[in-house]
Amino acid sequence: MEIYKDFTFEAAHLLPNVPQGHKCGRLHGHSFLIRLYIAGDIDPHTGWLMDFSDIKQIFKPIYEQLDHNYLNDIPGLENPTSENLAIWIWQQLKPILSALSQVEVRETCTSGCIYRGE
Repeated sequence: MEIYKDFTFEAAHLLPNVPQGHKCGRLHGHSFLIRLYIAGDIDPHTGWLMDFSDIKQIFKPIYEQLDHNYLNDIPGLENPTSENLAIWIWQQLKPILSALSQVEVRETCTSGCIYRGE
């Protein structure tokens, strides 16, 4: 079984390694959507894989680092592409949420990425 929990946050960033003149090299913001996927077996007693409120509590400190902040200032996110953000979130969460199976980051309604860890 696999479940997911969505989170949204607002943040600003710029991408320092894009070609000169690229629009993403200028300061701009996104309404990011983060989808955390959890995989495992359903507990026969509770009937669920994990309590969604537990996922929310585990993600809360990371959410607070990201929401309404400048992503480039966060250690490890100096080049805050969606791909690097997904990897960074994975690295923060996987040690405390072992059932994490993938992290999805959407920076717009039509663009994003999925990271399945290593």
